[in-house]
Amino acid sequence: MNLTEDKISSLIRKIAIPSSIGTLFQTLYNIVDVYFAGLISAGAITAIAKSFPIYFIIIGATTGLSIGVTALIANALGKGDSKNASLLFAQSIIVCVFFSLIVTVIGVWVTEPVLIFLNTGAEIISYGTDYMDIIFYGSILFFLQLTINSYLVSKGDTKSLRNVLIVSFFLNLFLNPILIYGFWIIPAMGISGIALATLIAQLYGLLYIIYKVSKTDLKKYIYPNYFFPKYLFLKEIVKQAIPATGSMMFIGIGVFVLLFYVSTYGDYSAGGYGAAIRFEQLFLLPVLGLNASTLSLVGQNFGALKFNRIRDTYFKSILYGSVFMIFCGVFIFFGSYYIMAFLSSDEQIIYYGSTYLKIAAFAGPCYPIFFISSALLQGLKKPLYSMMINLMRMVILPVIALTFSVIYLKVPFIGMFMVILTINYIFAALVLWFCKQQIDRENNIYNPNLAAV
Repeated sequence: MNLTEDKISSLIRKIAIPSSIGTLFQTLYNIVDVYFAGLISAGAITAIAKSFPIYFIIIGATTGLSIGVTALIANALGKGDSKNASLLFAQSIIVCVFFSLIVTVIGVWVTEPVLIFLNTGAEIISYGTDYMDIIFYGSILFFLQLTINSYLVSKGDTKSLRNVLIVSFFLNLFLNPILIYGFWIIPAMGISGIALATLIAQLYGLLYIIYKVSKTDLKKYIYPNYFFPKYLFLKEIVKQAIPATGSMMFIGIGVFVLLFYVSTYGDYSAGGYGAAIRFEQLFLLPVLGLNASTLSLVGQNFGALKFNRIRDTYFKSILYGSVFMIFCGVFIFFGSYYIMAFLSSDEQIIYYGSTYLKIAAFAGPCYPIFFISSALLQGLKKPLYSMMINLMRMVILPVIALTFSVIYLKVPFIGMFMVILTINYIFAALVLWFCKQQIDRENNIYNPNLAAV
């Protein structure tokens, strides 16, 4: 496929659909983990839920680095500069290894203090540290897989990662009961078995992605000396990756902020909320697919200076995503109780989770604007704006609003999420306006006569 010439709507489908399917299986993978944790105990499922913002250190760093690298490589490919694209790929591996070491040290160090800060009981802290320590020690696998996959995504190939995620889901489904309960010579590991199954699946994915990249034309342009540190390229990658990582991290911090306020309603309120957001991810799949297609298309077309195609990509993607999320909201609202009853038999977890889902159902149209706008800004090589948007939306505004409403006004559980819903709609309108201005601004800079390129 040619990302700078082919029909936009066709390219969106070709890139977004495989990405959405892959993310579907990633979400099902997470639901499997929640399900098996629930079989261990209500404490184990709560530990998984409360560990999510800590886990997000890995998700944020790997995804942020991957997004930054994808944008840079796509931009180089859009210019027709295969040599620079290959150099960026090789240098990104160096940054990837460095990032993974930092994340491992920080993650192992902060897990227990964060759980204590979230008013967590001793049993749940034990479950959480057992789970997260294994995940952090194997974080290099997460980093390498997504960083190497960046080259494929920059060319519009989202099918390879889709294949990885499908196989990983079934691998996880097979390994979880074996590693949790033990089998033959394999000892019972409990919640640690869930973490180990994840690392085994990540190792498989890494090997497959390396194989797929080796089959591309990258090998024509890359040489061993490209993997030696080159300051200018490292600087460019870090300049793009750190704000992208920060943007993702603020999402994780935002989840942590929400968990902090949710936890004021009791331990199982956090368990219900945490289980619910993992299921809610199912309905964000097309939006996340559109995020991937927007990043690839905007990145390459920005390199080719084709701003009409960038504008077309952005607004069509938001339209597709918003219509889908409206339909999903109806299903989530009316199915919330049954969704939570499937995930847990504990009445408190069901109550808190279904209450959250009823409010979240109305927030659906906001998510395409947030995710697709983030991809647009990354593709335009403006990751700092994306980071600032997430800082305001996920951290600063919720802290101010929830401190006032939850801590001082003592609003009920449902009232807390009504506050968040209001923030989302106001901010979505502002982000949509801001991104339109950015496209027009870049077009005026590169095409001062406003001629279509």
